[in-house]
Amino acid sequence: MNCNFKGKIVLITGASSGIGAATALLFADHGSSLALTGRNQTNLEKVAKECKSKGAKDVLTIIADFVNLEDVKKVADETIKTFGKLDILVNNAGVVTDGNLEELTMENFDWQFQVNVKSMVYLTQLLMPELVKTKGNIVNVSSICSVCQYPGILIYNMTKSAVDQFTKTIALEYAPRGVRVNAVNPSSVQTELYRYKSDWNSETKEKVYEDKEKLHPIGRNGTAEEVANAILFFASESSAWTTGQCLLLDGGRCLAVK
Repeated sequence: MNCNFKGKIVLITGASSGIGAATALLFADHGSSLALTGRNQTNLEKVAKECKSKGAKDVLTIIADFVNLEDVKKVADETIKTFGKLDILVNNAGVVTDGNLEELTMENFDWQFQVNVKSMVYLTQLLMPELVKTKGNIVNVSSICSVCQYPGILIYNMTKSAVDQFTKTIALEYAPRGVRVNAVNPSSVQTELYRYKSDWNSETKEKVYEDKEKLHPIGRNGTAEEVANAILFFASESSAWTTGQCLLLDGGRCLAVK
């Protein structure tokens, strides 16, 4: 795989843990300069330090909460102000809360669509002119929930379907201008995405992920590093003829759905 990212500027959202952090470390290992954004300053600075030790030339950290569109604009502005260009945008920031239709509140509806969809659209809109200049590319982090229906996380499912449509539509719109847009759609990966569950202790969390392992014919959950490798592939020249794709990373889970 052609993974020479030296001289490339990569912006990764939701980079303070999980898939975002693993992706940052992988790009750092291949010589990228990085703009990393997240809500947890301590974790974000730790990831930045690890990226520098891996070989990242420069690492910019931006504390931002994508509930606020002002923070989204700050991320775009500071990235371009610092580096002068952008080659790769990894839209990874996301949130989830549980609830079926009867339990749904409009506050939770708005929160999930704001972070998972609206902020992604806005950040991409702000930075697309820069990506057109560099003929860069975008990788969005979607989910298996975009194509399979899982009760209890209704709004999250809806947001990820929107991410897939966003990916495919702007891929078509910007292909003539040299910008590629793809998405990765992972199944269960043990990250901090479910931290909203205040009643979860470490034992409960481990049990939930053990149960999820049984849903995958391959016999286990995925890892953040495996998702990061797929992101790296889409961002690399090895996928130069690939755009508008949403890649299921699910250990065969969708094949087993009855």
